[in-house]
Amino acid sequence: MSEKPVTSPSAESLAEAARAAQGKGLPPVHLWNPEFSGDMDMRIARDGTWYHEGGTINRFALARLFSTILKREGDKYYLVTPMEKVGITVDDAPFVAVGFDAEGEGPAQMLVFDTNMEDRVLAGENNPIRVERDPETGEPSPYVMVRDGLEALIDRKTFYRLIDLGAIKGDWFGLWSDGAFFPVIPASEVQD
Repeated sequence: MSEKPVTSPSAESLAEAARAAQGKGLPPVHLWNPEFSGDMDMRIARDGTWYHEGGTINRFALARLFSTILKREGDKYYLVTPMEKVGITVDDAPFVAVGFDAEGEGPAQMLVFDTNMEDRVLAGENNPIRVERDPETGEPSPYVMVRDGLEALIDRKTFYRLIDLGAIKGDWFGLWSDGAFFPVIPASEVQD
């Protein structure tokens, strides 16, 4: 009886497969469903920094490449190629929204976010903004959907700029983008 050789996934093999899959746009990770290959000592910190085996991935191009083959299934994150699926750790969200452009006002407003991995995303029905609040401190953690269940934590400076564009709708203070309203906090908590 012959057994398949056990191979350990490596950052190099994943990067090579991701480069091979690059074309125009993002690789079709939603179509890739290989068997689980194991976990890798790779982590994305809350501030968006990528780590491999305890060291920082200092080459932006490599972190960007890995970000294009990132997939979320439930609460777990994987780097996926047509042949491999390796688990990684994500402390909070895999991306950080580090800025945005705004056009228009009210329901016609368009908020386009930039992430630390050079993604651009228009917030709207398919890419909602949500805000979680720490139950003890009330501190907000705002997010915007980037793609396929992958969110970006909106950094503090960007969130403060967003709040300047907020509006009250019914019982909520929130943000408009692409015709959708995203509640941030109850209107009763807004100070003049």
